[in-house]
Amino acid sequence: MGIKAKKSMMKKVKKGSSELAAVRKDEAADFLPLEGGPARKLPITEISENKSTVLYIGRIPHGFYENEMEAFFKQFGEIRRIRIARNKKTGKSKHFGFIQFASAEVANIVAETMHNYLLFEHLLQVQIIPPDRVHPKMWKGVNRFYKPLDWVHIERKRHNKERTFEDQKKLVDGILKRDQKRRKKIEAAGIDYECPEIVGSDVSAPKKIKFED
Repeated sequence: MGIKAKKSMMKKVKKGSSELAAVRKDEAADFLPLEGGPARKLPITEISENKSTVLYIGRIPHGFYENEMEAFFKQFGEIRRIRIARNKKTGKSKHFGFIQFASAEVANIVAETMHNYLLFEHLLQVQIIPPDRVHPKMWKGVNRFYKPLDWVHIERKRHNKERTFEDQKKLVDGILKRDQKRRKKIEAAGIDYECPEIVGSDVSAPKKIKFED
């Protein structure tokens, strides 16, 4: 074999190896850019493991409160804390709350299983709250049972409180003012109705008189 033949053979070998390397490089790449150019590979993103144990639960039905929630969700795993948002005055549920599990895996399973779960004609909305979004006051007072106000006792005490003659006159004037406003609304609606007079419209003495010192 001559020198020229050897050189041509070496050129063919180098060309073949470069083409093979280019093919392998293209196979390893994830996509080819539309504007042309060499193939590119997508950056490898590490999947971060969710370590949150707190769940938000929305659209909680009436009657499904702390004890019922604990009895239902403890089938998935150990529960640390449960809190339902309530009205400060009435103590009634605001139909959303939070629950914390001892394990992040259990929290993920509950979020996947119970999201859009139909419970008492309500579709529960269950979502994981990231640790950096958990408010520091979220669990404030969670161990204290809310005692609703006795509004009957409060209203009775307000009604039976001691009043001066000026307070009594102010009370009667308010009743008469509301009555006149009601009469004007009925007349403006075109309703032919004769409203009965309020008995005792004259300022009467209060039941309990408070004498000034």
